[in-house]
Formats: sequence, C-alpha cells, structure tokens
Amino acid sequence: MTLILEKDAREDLLDRGYSRRNIGKIAALLGAGAAAHSLLIQPAHAQQQAARGIKGAVRIGSNECWAGPFPSGVEAAARASSFGNWYDPDNYRGDLISTVAKVEGLTESQVMLWPGSGGPLVSIVAAYCSPTKGLVSADPTFESAWRTADYMKAPIAKAAQAPGKGHDVKAMLAANPNAGLYYICTPNNPTGTITPLSDIKWLLDNKPADAMLLVDEAYIHFSEAPSAVSLIAGRKDIIVMRTFSKLFGMAGMRLGLTFADPEVQKRIMLFGPSAGGLSITAMACGNAVYTESGLIKARREECAANRAETIAWLTKKGVAVHPGSQANMFMMDWKKPAKDMQAALLATPEKVQIGRNWPIWPTVSRVTVGSAEDMAKFRSAVERVLKA
Repeated sequence: MTLILEKDAREDLLDRGYSRRNIGKIAALLGAGAAAHSLLIQPAHAQQQAARGIKGAVRIGSNECWAGPFPSGVEAAARASSFGNWYDPDNYRGDLISTVAKVEGLTESQVMLWPGSGGPLVSIVAAYCSPTKGLVSADPTFESAWRTADYMKAPIAKAAQAPGKGHDVKAMLAANPNAGLYYICTPNNPTGTITPLSDIKWLLDNKPADAMLLVDEAYIHFSEAPSAVSLIAGRKDIIVMRTFSKLFGMAGMRLGLTFADPEVQKRIMLFGPSAGGLSITAMACGNAVYTESGLIKARREECAANRAETIAWLTKKGVAVHPGSQANMFMMDWKKPAKDMQAALLATPEKVQIGRNWPIWPTVSRVTVGSAEDMAKFRSAVERVLKA
C-alpha cells in the first residue's frame, strides 16, 4: 500500500529538494511497513535469502535469540490474546510506555512504540536525509539505513571500522561534515562491538547543529555498556532506538522503541505510522519482560559464556576471530571466501546455518551466538569443514 503523507510531510519533502514523483515513491516505501524490505533489498537479494531460517537447521545466522520471551511475557501475551476480539480492550499502549519510561528514566512523551525497529529506521532516514543532506555510518554496519538512503537518492558516506573496534566517529564526521543523519549502531551489527559513550557524545557535540544523530541500541541488553539515553535530556538532535527482537526473544512479535524529544518523535511520525500496527499481545508481552532485570542479566551472562567458549575453541583451532563483541554475534575470518564456508557448514550433517559476510570483509562471517547445544553443533560442523 502507499502511505497517504500528510500535507506537512509532503511540503517538508518538497522543501528538501524532492519532486512530486519522488514523494510518491517515498510514500510507497513508507506505506509498505514491514514489507518495505522488498523495495530495498534487491541488490542484496541473495544475501538476504541466505539469512532466512531453514527448516531443521541450527539457526545461528540472523541474530535471533535462542530462547523465546521470558515466561512472564508469554503468560501476559496469552492473557491478552483472550481479548483479541477488541481493537483496544485496555490501555496496553499506555501501560507499556509508562513501564519503559520508568525503567529508562524518561518522560512518557519521550517514548514512542513501533512495530519492530525496521520501520522507524526507514522513517528516520526519510525524515532527515535528502538529495543534499546525506547519511553517514560505519562500515560494516546494519545496512537498512544505507538501502533507504539509496532508495531516496540521498548521499551515503561510510567510515571504515577497524576489526574489534567501535565506530570511528571522527572519521564519520570527516566523511561528510554536512550530513543530515549520522547513524551509530552500538553494539554494532555485525561486529558486536561497542562505541564508547564518550565518542558518541563527541559526535553529538561536533556534528552540524541541524543534523540528527541516531543511536541504534538493538543489542544493548547483551552488554553492560552505558546507554546513550543519558544524552537525550534537553536535546532535539539525538534519537535512541531499541527493539524487543534480540535479548527479549520477540523477533516474530514485532515491537520496537524510539527515545527522543517529543518534537523529534512528532517529526519521525510524519513519515511513518507507529503504534497503529501493534498487537495487544506484543505490547502485553513487552510490558511484562521489560522489568525482568534478573532474567535479563542471566540471559546476558549465558550468551557471554556461550560466546567465550566458542571463540576460545576457534582460536585454539587457528581460526581468527575479531575481538571485542559484546552482543549475541561475533565475526570469524576464514581467510577464504566466507560465502563458500557458509555453504559448507550448511551441507554438514549438523546442518548449521551461520550468517553472511559484508562486502568490506569478504572472508569474514557473522556468527550468531545460540544456545550451548547450538554452539556445540557449530563447533562440530566447523571441525568437519576444517578437516575436509
């Protein structure tokens, strides 16, 4: 479907240099919602196909969590489903916003709900990029912002990220000192590495005053690093984005968050719907799990243990692994085409489906950290491939 953009949104796009024909294409993208990826991934279609879950495989390729929602979330979703005959049976949205605001130390007006994190990322690029105001990111990083900017004919600048390091924020600013949007993913996808809060603050204070800084914290719960949420107070040039798809094990339920000044939230909303697409089961589940600090810590520690055990084994086998991951993934360098190794692992009796590579590192695969059993099967499959 095509989103009917409000007059303010259409005029804003015209002011940024888009033609009415361009605006129609952008409206189609924004209206596609979750299906927007079909408009964006054509150049990377084969790579995306490789990330889809394969029946019977050990699925450690898409950064999904090895376990589902915490029991409290499953119970809350089940209760909510009994009211599924009503569009709005209770204040599910308000309750979730209130819970998140309390946990994060924000006002409720600074919290916005979304059906996942892909939608708001597309909407934020649409809100702040243009043919003259481009996007700046690290390389490698999550590509959805690149694809959206490319679709919108906005300039894209990438600052190479060193293995084991966070984003080089000074190189990002130098790559385009007059960008519309600077995008930091921390922990970064695909590397799992952290960009220090001091570096994020440096970029926030040194970027153009009219540019927006987006900090994507989809994997923050796997790390003990401080959040960029502390930088929001009193500022209208930073957005922090979260999702329930990762540590909370809710990828299929589609629930995400943006934290920002209320005026910024309003601007993002000009370019995409938010809570209208949310199910009451997702909101009930999210409300229940967000306060489970003990379970969050336990799952984070389980992930770290599984990651450390596997990296130590790979290192002993002479396989190079990029250091520094604080998320449910790591990067391993085969020193040969990563696509071939991905196919070889899937062809083993263990049938292990790992992640893909990024063009900047053609011999490096992203591997998702799964359960202890998943990682044992991965190690067994790697053993077979290395001996072949």
